[in-house]
Amino acid sequence: MRLSRYFLPVLKETPAEAQVASHRLMLRAGMIKQAGAGIYSWLPLGYRLLRNIERIVHEEQQRAGHIPMLMPTLQSADLWRESGRYDAYGPEMLRIRDRHERDLLYGPTNEEMITDIFRSHASSYRDLPLTLYHIQWKFRDEVRPRFGVMRGREFYMKDGYNFDLTYEDAMAAYDRHMVSYLRTYERMGLKAIPMRADSGPIGGDDTHEFLVLAETGESEVFYDAAIADLRLGDRAIDYDDRAGLRAIREEWTTPYARTDETHDESLFAQIPEDRQRVSRGIEVGQIFYFGTKYSEPMGATVSGPDGQVVPVHMGSHGIGVSRLAGALIEANHDEAGIIWPEGVTPFHCGIVNLRQGDGDCDAACTRIEAALAAKGLDPLYDDRDERAGAKFATMDLIGLPWRITVGPRGLKSGKVELTSRRTGESEEMSPEAAIDRVGAIYGA
Repeated sequence: MRLSRYFLPVLKETPAEAQVASHRLMLRAGMIKQAGAGIYSWLPLGYRLLRNIERIVHEEQQRAGHIPMLMPTLQSADLWRESGRYDAYGPEMLRIRDRHERDLLYGPTNEEMITDIFRSHASSYRDLPLTLYHIQWKFRDEVRPRFGVMRGREFYMKDGYNFDLTYEDAMAAYDRHMVSYLRTYERMGLKAIPMRADSGPIGGDDTHEFLVLAETGESEVFYDAAIADLRLGDRAIDYDDRAGLRAIREEWTTPYARTDETHDESLFAQIPEDRQRVSRGIEVGQIFYFGTKYSEPMGATVSGPDGQVVPVHMGSHGIGVSRLAGALIEANHDEAGIIWPEGVTPFHCGIVNLRQGDGDCDAACTRIEAALAAKGLDPLYDDRDERAGAKFATMDLIGLPWRITVGPRGLKSGKVELTSRRTGESEEMSPEAAIDRVGAIYGA
């Protein structure tokens, strides 16, 4: 992509309304524009990021055997009356009435709708186990939306729902979701810690939130420092191996890690003092087991192997796709701007032409752009007629992990400069070597 043809409305000044780094930088980098209180348009750069996050979520969900679908944003109030949540949910739910005086709501979550889908089409234990998920826009009418996409009213969310015959089967699904979430966050370059949490209006006793540690986090968290060293890395995961999944869940949930709602001071005090940590965290996902909370009142039943009709055991599992955009920035930025991890970056590499209009520089940049594209990578080529300082500032602000700088002086000796955004380190090398190095970083 040529920057001269792209829509990237960067701001030089920090918007006064932005209180946290992610909000400031998303506005300054031309990623979002506020359309209303807690509601944002996702501009091209932000939209590319959102799609990259979504792609990783889809890939890891389907790797775990979960089946994608799509449910509508508007739901019938009658379904929520069946579960008993229509009046209980509170003012965060946006209630609507159509021209036929039918009560609707803009979905904040989808337990009722997915239960209705299941009960309409499944009747036997042979239909189980089943996990369906979708990624869809949600709406919760926050009293005071703030922090940009971190606490908006409209948000993009992956929510999945498992249906199982027994408690043991449902907890196997719980473990499967925990491991798939750990893989998802690691692929994005995030350290998200599963913490014992409160279930809130979703319900259920077994639930963990995944929190990214950040000073701007809304939740106070208490944890054993040992959990911060855990990694899945490249270990092989067999999602049909229940014992293996349970072992991973126990590995990640045995060290103390809790949000303020479930914090137990007496248990925390048993951790060696040098490992006790109190911090703040950003919630980026949550998994629940809630048993027959919805299936029983809504009649989501199946006939078991013995012919007895029983309600299915259920769980729900969410990832805040749009919230992750903000969390990634909170965890990856400096004074100059964003620093994207390679796994989610909107463009794989920036190309900066120091003398636009110079024949040799223009030709070299075009060759580099084409060679990276041939490797399946997507570079952003700054071909604007701007000063070098302005081009570097833009690249630092938008945070692309790698930058190839092309100038007439370097080209005379057959060199370009490859710079890491994270470390700031630069190295001179041939254009071909820079192309190969960037390709190798992304496995291309």
